[in-house]
Amino acid sequence: MAKKLRMDWFLFGIATTMALFGSIMVYSASAMISLKETASSAGGPTEFQYFFKQFSFTILGLVAMYVVSRIDYRIYQNRLVVASLLLVTAILLISVFFFPAINGARRWIRIPGMSFQPSEIAKLALPLFFAWFLTEREKYVGDLKTTVLPSLAVLGFFGGLILMEPDLGTTIVLCAIFTTVYFVSGARLFHLASVAAVLLTIGGAMLIFAPFRVRRLMAFFDPCSPENAANAGYQVCQSLLAIGSGGVLGEGFAKGQQKLFYLPYPYSDFIFAVVGEELGLIGTMAVVAAFALLLWRGARAAMQAPDRFGKLLGIGLITGIVVQALFNISVVISMLPAKGIPLPFISYGGTSILFTLIAVGVLLNISQYAGFQSVETKRK
Repeated sequence: MAKKLRMDWFLFGIATTMALFGSIMVYSASAMISLKETASSAGGPTEFQYFFKQFSFTILGLVAMYVVSRIDYRIYQNRLVVASLLLVTAILLISVFFFPAINGARRWIRIPGMSFQPSEIAKLALPLFFAWFLTEREKYVGDLKTTVLPSLAVLGFFGGLILMEPDLGTTIVLCAIFTTVYFVSGARLFHLASVAAVLLTIGGAMLIFAPFRVRRLMAFFDPCSPENAANAGYQVCQSLLAIGSGGVLGEGFAKGQQKLFYLPYPYSDFIFAVVGEELGLIGTMAVVAAFALLLWRGARAAMQAPDRFGKLLGIGLITGIVVQALFNISVVISMLPAKGIPLPFISYGGTSILFTLIAVGVLLNISQYAGFQSVETKRK
C-alpha cells in the first residue's frame, strides 16, 4: 500500500475560494433579476433568491468535497462500482427526455422545488470508466479492437444521449476527457490522430446539419454586425460590450449595467462577462489564474499518483474541469461559437457546483498518495 500524506490544502483552498467567489458573483449577477421575478409572486420580492440556492449547494459541495477527499480513491477501481455509476448515469440521461423542455433543451430532471442535470454526473462517470478500463487493459492500449473501439462505444453512447438534449458543449468536454486520458495512458499517435479526426468530423457534422448551430457559427465571425447583433450574435455582442466597459479596474462590484437590461441569463453561462464588467481586467485575469493554479495542482496530484488508475482518473477529472472553463471563457470573449456551457465553480447551477467539488475531492484524495509507489507498482 502507498504511504498516505497530508491533503493538498493549496488545492483545497483554490477550489473553496473559487466556489465562494462564484456564489458572490451569482448574487451580483442575479439580484435585480430575482426582484423582478418574485415581485409578482405570492412569496414577495427578495434579491437573494438565486444566491441562497447557489450558496446552499456550495456549502453542500464543500462538505461533499471534504468527505470524498477522505475516501481512498482505489475503492473506485472496481468493476461493480464503475458499472453501477455508468448504469445510474445512463438511466438519468434517458430520463431527461420524459420531462418538459426548457428553452428548447431537455437537460434537466425537474421535481418540485429543484432541478437536476444528469450530464454533470457523466463528467465523473466517464473519467472513472476510462481510468478503470485503460488500467485493466494496460497491455492492450495500442490495440484498436480490444481497447479503442470499446472506449469509443461508451463515449458514443453517453455523448450521443447528451448531444440529443441538445448539449454539444458537454459532449465536446467528454471527448476532450477521453482524448487526454487515452493519450496519457500511452496511446499510439496514429490511433490518437484517427480518434481526433473522427471526433472532429462528427463535431463538424453536428454544426452543419443543425440550423441553429449554423446561425451561431455565422454570427461568431461578426457577432455585432447589424444582422447578427439582434439575433444569433446578441448574447456574445452584449458580453463583449460588458467586458469592454469594465476596463482594467471594472465598474465596481454589483455596479454592472449589461446584466440589468441587455445580457440574458448573466448569472449562468455568461457570468464571466459580469466579472469583466464589474471587476475589470484584474478580475478576469484572477479567475484565469485561479484555473491555471487548479490545473497545476490537479495535474501534479494525478501525475504523481502511486498507480496507473489514480494517474488516469486524476487526469480525466482535472481535464474535464479546465477544458469546460476554457470553452466557457472562449465563448464569452468570442473566441469560439456560442454554446451553452457553465463556468465551473462560478456559474449558477446546483448540480454543476456539487459535482465539480466532488471531482476536486477525488483529486484531493489522490494528492495524499502523490510521490509514493504502491507495492504492486514496485514489483512491476
